[in-house]
Amino acid sequence: MDFNIGSKIKKLRKARKLTLQDVARETGFSPALISQIENNNVSPPIATLSKIARFFDVKMGHFFEDEEEERKFEVVKRGERRVVSRVISKAGTGHGYTYEALSFRKRNKKMEPFMVTVSERAGEETLYNHDGEEFLLILKGRAEVLLDEERLILEEGDAVYFDSSLRHRLLSYDGEEVQVLAVVTR
Repeated sequence: MDFNIGSKIKKLRKARKLTLQDVARETGFSPALISQIENNNVSPPIATLSKIARFFDVKMGHFFEDEEEERKFEVVKRGERRVVSRVISKAGTGHGYTYEALSFRKRNKKMEPFMVTVSERAGEETLYNHDGEEFLLILKGRAEVLLDEERLILEEGDAVYFDSSLRHRLLSYDGEEVQVLAVVTR
């Protein structure tokens, strides 16, 4: 089941009477990319979505929530995960990964858990940063994690915790599929 992230961003923008150019100027993304995201033609990487959430002063979870009442707990069965796919870079090139929200009913969360699947080695190594912290646990495959100038090779069972203000990127080390549990805070 896909989220309708784009319409939620458009709704926030329209409620504040902002243009695509206003949002682009403040977030550093192009008006064309904001438009593509709003029209659900592309889904933003987590770092991009985090910057958009910060600009609108909402938690990133806002984009993954159902319009339901507040819950004290949430169970998400494997088949109920919500997939965010078609992730592209600012340059319009593919990142070769998808991520699934592991929590989307619980509101006002302090963390956002995702299952990230990297299906190929990306052709470029653009680094991203945003507010908050991240925890990555490699569940399958070998990953290369770029943190500023550092290159870390992580095997199954390895984990890394870092400040998301560091420029970072998750890649497949050898081009094979990598599955990662990612927990992001705002």
